[in-house]
Amino acid sequence: MPLLEKVLITDIGAEGNALARVENQVVFAPMLIPGDVVDIKVRKKRKNYLEGSAVKFHEYSPDRIKPVCRHFGICGGCKWQHLPYHLQLKYKEKQVRDNLTRIAKVQLPEITPILGSEKIYFYRNKLEYAFSDKRWLTREEVSSDNDFDKEDALGFHVPGVFDKVLDIRECHLQPEPSNAIRDAVRRFTHKKGYAFFNPRQHSGFLRNLIIRNSASGNVLVIVIFFLDEPERREALLNFIISEFPQITSLWYIINRKMNDSLTDQVPVLFKGTDHMMEEMNGLKFRVGPKSFYQTNSIQAARLYNVAREYAGLTGNEIVYDLYTGTGTIANFIASSARKVIGIEYVKEAIEDASTNSAINNIRNTFFHAGDLKDVLSEHFFKENGHPDVIITDPPRAGMHNDVVEAILNATPDRIVYVSCNPATQARDIMILSKKYNVAKIQPVDMFPQTHHVENVTLLKRKFDNGF
Repeated sequence: MPLLEKVLITDIGAEGNALARVENQVVFAPMLIPGDVVDIKVRKKRKNYLEGSAVKFHEYSPDRIKPVCRHFGICGGCKWQHLPYHLQLKYKEKQVRDNLTRIAKVQLPEITPILGSEKIYFYRNKLEYAFSDKRWLTREEVSSDNDFDKEDALGFHVPGVFDKVLDIRECHLQPEPSNAIRDAVRRFTHKKGYAFFNPRQHSGFLRNLIIRNSASGNVLVIVIFFLDEPERREALLNFIISEFPQITSLWYIINRKMNDSLTDQVPVLFKGTDHMMEEMNGLKFRVGPKSFYQTNSIQAARLYNVAREYAGLTGNEIVYDLYTGTGTIANFIASSARKVIGIEYVKEAIEDASTNSAINNIRNTFFHAGDLKDVLSEHFFKENGHPDVIITDPPRAGMHNDVVEAILNATPDRIVYVSCNPATQARDIMILSKKYNVAKIQPVDMFPQTHHVENVTLLKRKFDNGF
């Protein structure tokens, strides 16, 4: 593969990768920012562009700042730490604009300036670590004469490699006692000689560690074991609770499956309460070991306020909340609507949603479990009422085409589309543009130090004259 010399980085493009143009050909490379001048080793040739990585710096961008974390450049979590926060926001807003312009190809209003995060570090309320019996080695370690074969890891999966884990010694995403718990678990298990998981051989004792915290200071910890060995399991769990008495809920799971998914696993409460409580705008939400809750609580409240504002509710509307999860948006807007119908594929999430309504004495929410493309039928609309407003917050893959068509057939006056992936949002908006105009756009930064951005778009139904 060729070496491109003294390439000037001019922009940031798809998936947060830096962009340059060499002899009218687009080149993408990670971990760079506009203003860097580098030699790029081409790794892949695509039809319309090249992919590569920097192998030598000739000049550093004047905008480049020193990353906070020692794992920067190896860990796949916070790839924008070298980019000042105001520029992170600039390129996230640009990402929204570019996707809506190039993919949706619809007329756009002026984009409202992105809502930046109050906290740019220690903003997450949940992290999941993986145990591995063989840690990921840096290029320098691989080329050295040292033997690292027996070193294990407790950390994060390396992007694109399912069986490799980077050993994490510090993380700036979740407040304490997150780092302290992880490090204490590592020390204890090393001392006791507990075997870490090997995903290829499907062996080992320890598999995952999940740490959750709430704004009020509650801490929920889940240890996932591969083997069911009560004596060693209880020794670790008793150690954790003795070292960290502030833990309010300690759980364990025995996961013998081939994958790490916990949706079909049964958590066992070892000590403490069976949930913790989160609060948002005066509402309380019950968070259990498997509950979904937005990982940036402060920004989630701002995101939902935008969604409620865009919905334009007067108290008389029937609102459908698609991909409702644990009913956070549904309960958040319930006081402003006549009736809210929440639909979600995961049955356990629907149970949490109903519980959250009961906790907050909300009586005008109704939740249904099922695949949206099957649930959203004309019979369902007749039974539950045709929606005046639809709020949809799908996963990164966006909405199934059948769901988009169901929305078009339901013809609500307004659609509020909340998305964590502007590209798939733009794809869906292109289809919805048959009957809807984009009226408002509000990006929200939920994940500082990364290229990820949430976007809220208001779509209004066209009249016969197209407006």
